[in-house]
Amino acid sequence: VAIAHKWITAGYNATLVLRIVGVSRSTYYFQITHTPKPHARAGGRPAPGYSWTREGRKISDEQIKEWIMEAIAGDGYAYGYRKLTHLLRREYGLVINEKKMYRLCKELDVLRPQRRIRPKHPRKLAQNRTITAPNQLWEVDIKYGYVTGEERFIFVLSYLRLLEDECLSIHEFTSYAEAYEAVANYVQLYNTRRLHSSLHYLSPVEFHRQHQETGLQPKRLVKV
Repeated sequence: VAIAHKWITAGYNATLVLRIVGVSRSTYYFQITHTPKPHARAGGRPAPGYSWTREGRKISDEQIKEWIMEAIAGDGYAYGYRKLTHLLRREYGLVINEKKMYRLCKELDVLRPQRRIRPKHPRKLAQNRTITAPNQLWEVDIKYGYVTGEERFIFVLSYLRLLEDECLSIHEFTSYAEAYEAVANYVQLYNTRRLHSSLHYLSPVEFHRQHQETGLQPKRLVKV
């Protein structure tokens, strides 16, 4: 369990890791979420050990931790504590703030490392347009991954910036067909289920629908 936990929290696919180390999902989640943790906080009153749903149901922190681990094993494998906060609010109607989510993720040792800040290069194109609606601008890039079983590279024309970080770099493909399926599944996840903070924590499909219905705009204007 400790070995599996190390690699899963490093960002590797939970299902694959658990299969390799020979640990069942139920055993892994039980041991991760039922390890006793002190609730007292230095210099303040003890944490209550529970939260509420919007319907007034009392939910223990242990149950919330199970939901967190299930989320990380599923669509939320690449989420930080902020997106996990919004995911649990959506999925379970949980009334929880980011501060508490941070604490619970820290207790579970599943906080994602902060993304490295890459040096910015000066733009050579004038910023003379503001994007106000979908399909006014498309940006593409070519990403590549490696198929270990066939000792060859695959190349993907990507409209999804995170394809490399959240798909290609966390899999070890044994065949081209396996790589194709993984990319196709990620595209489906990205468009229909993945939460985007710049889109009010909606998926692109949900944001597009609300934009068509209400004129909803991204949190920040896109200027190019």
